[in-house]
Amino acid sequence: MALRRIRGRIGSSSTTDYVICRRLHYIMIDAHQHFWQLSQPFDYEWLDNPALTVIRRDYLPTDLKPHLEATGVKKSIFVQTQHNLEENRWVLGMAEQTDWLVGVVGWVDLASDACEEQLLEFKDHPKFVGVRHVTQDEPDEDFIIRPEILRGLKILEEHSVPFDLLFYVQHLKHAGQLGRELPELPMVIDHLSKPKIKAHSIDDWLPQLKSAAQHENIYCKLSGMITEADWGKWKPTDLKPYVEAALEHFGPSRCMYGSDWPVCELAGSYEQVYGTLKEVLGPISDDEAYEIFEGTARRFYGISE
Repeated sequence: MALRRIRGRIGSSSTTDYVICRRLHYIMIDAHQHFWQLSQPFDYEWLDNPALTVIRRDYLPTDLKPHLEATGVKKSIFVQTQHNLEENRWVLGMAEQTDWLVGVVGWVDLASDACEEQLLEFKDHPKFVGVRHVTQDEPDEDFIIRPEILRGLKILEEHSVPFDLLFYVQHLKHAGQLGRELPELPMVIDHLSKPKIKAHSIDDWLPQLKSAAQHENIYCKLSGMITEADWGKWKPTDLKPYVEAALEHFGPSRCMYGSDWPVCELAGSYEQVYGTLKEVLGPISDDEAYEIFEGTARRFYGISE
């Protein structure tokens, strides 16, 4: 795919984009959203940060559904927030009652001798589609390549369970090693590895992104960008260099849309996230749009609904 087919004028309005998506007759999937309920027995202390007050409330399927309807997104995939098996059970229970919630990316303890036993509890559930660990919060910058963690990731590889890589830029250097040592494990970089968009910094991020993209089993989520920009002053043009780089090196067939709702509400609405990505993408082909907004997520997570 030539980059010029992705690059182009920052163009049409979000209203027009919604009409285009309906005309193309593909079912858009939001590959990255969260739920939480403060009465659940989970660790929500991170929400006590005063900067996060605006999202310190319950967010459940009934709260997300109006945003999906407003944008024409038909299905979504939940991504874990807890290092707790009970969250898997809680959200899978909601997914069983919610037809448009087609996937749950949960958690297992990769370092535990019980990792495989934990995985086997969930892996055959039709809506359990992957695993994530909040690597960005680990004190050890090399956490993801510790021997015991690699052993756990190999268990995921053996069972064909995809893994979400939640990295900051300083962790992205490990993606190449993971790609080499786990060639059969599908992995996706959440939020483009959180480049420093607010600082318009790209040179510390781009070489590692290029290296990660050389591994065909590594994918990239076009998500979580507005919260890495200036929350009060960001513009679509701030995100454009990062989206272009991801598409140049991964291609649409390894990039997928994610809203990162409700975290995105720190800097903008669900509708703004969706509309901004459409605007930044500009005039792309129907096939490219299908990949980014449905096909890649469907293949990566094995979504058949």
